[in-house]
Order: sequence, then C-alpha cells, then structure tokens
Amino acid sequence: MPLLQGLSAERLETLARQCRWRSTEAQISLVANAAPDADLYLLVSGRVRVTTYSAGGRQVTFSDYDAGDYFGEVAAVDGRPRSADVLTLEPSVLAVLPRADFLALMRDEPLIGQRVMERLAGMVRRLSGRVVELSTLNVQQRLWAELLRLAQAGGAAVDGNQARLTPVPKHMDLASRISTNREQVARELSALSREGLVRKEGKTLLLADLATLRARLEAAREEA
Repeated sequence: MPLLQGLSAERLETLARQCRWRSTEAQISLVANAAPDADLYLLVSGRVRVTTYSAGGRQVTFSDYDAGDYFGEVAAVDGRPRSADVLTLEPSVLAVLPRADFLALMRDEPLIGQRVMERLAGMVRRLSGRVVELSTLNVQQRLWAELLRLAQAGGAAVDGNQARLTPVPKHMDLASRISTNREQVARELSALSREGLVRKEGKTLLLADLATLRARLEAAREEA
C-alpha cells in the first residue's frame, strides 16, 4: 500500500494486530453518511465506491478506490460524523484501523502524516474543480470531462489518441458522477457515437479521439 511504504516490518506487524479484518461481498455498505464511527479503512483487495444520496434519492458519486488504497481519513482526522457512504463494488478484504491508532501512526511516522495531508489537499482540488464544472458546464460538456477523467485513470488503456474503458461504464454510474440522469447520458453517448468519437466494442468503450474531446472541453471552459 502506497500509504504504508517505508514502514518497518515491525511497525507493519503492529498495524496488522491493531486492525479489525473484514471480508465482504459486492454491494455491501461499509460506511454510512453521518455515522459516528471514525476508523480508517485500508482496502487490501477488491473495489469500493464513495458516494452519497440527495434527499430525493439521487446518487452522487465522488470516486472509486481499488486495492491498495484507503478511505475514511476525513472522519479519522477530525473525529466528526462520516461525510459520505461507501459500498463495495466487488468482493473485498479490508483492514479497519481504529482512529486512535491511526492518529498515533501519523504522530509517530511524519511521512504518513504528510501523505495523508497531500491526499486531503488533492481531494479539495478535485472537488473544487467539480463544483466549477457543475456551475458552468452543461450535461454534454460534463460528460466529456468525465470520459476524459476516466481515460486518465490508472485502469484505462491509453494508446496515442485513443483510450479503452473496460468494462463499459454504466449509464447510471456516469449520471451519478455528473449530476444528471441515465437517459441524458444515453442520449449524449449516442450523439458522440454518431460522430465517431466513442464506440462500444464488446465489454469495452473506445474513446476514439481524445484530442477532439479535450479541445471541445477547453473551448467550453473558456466560454463559461
């Protein structure tokens, strides 16, 4: 896990003993928004989604985390109730580190504290960018931005001016990321497909012209 790189074997053994270990199936709620617990979750294997829901039931997705990552650090740092929901996307194994032990780890290992601060700073920057997008871009433009973000993610296969997203992102998932509905996402993807900018190939969505998507998005941001 990148967060724990550089720790001694002795310290890692101590952390392993301090953790509660959980094995879960897919679609299991791990963290509930406004819950009072404040432990840190280390994702040993599997995949999870950080999300929340409006009063009307609309889902808003913040990010997905893969094996080797961690989550829950906001509540673990400030001790306040959870700020989002987290559910598993596939069977997962987690090490749950109590808040007191996490805070002690950051005090004893300054490099860990620095990594956590850098992570929190990155979250602020990303969320600030999302707020600007929601305030200034229309649904079509927000979809361009999200497809480009997915193309830049570690799991995307990028080849020159093309990127392959596997599996094909679900319309509902895209909608929850850009604050719209799946019907609108389906319409916008169909429009991009007619232009030859995206193409479904089996279980893969091919982004066929990243440069055009970037140019359109940049023009939209300049006009906003």
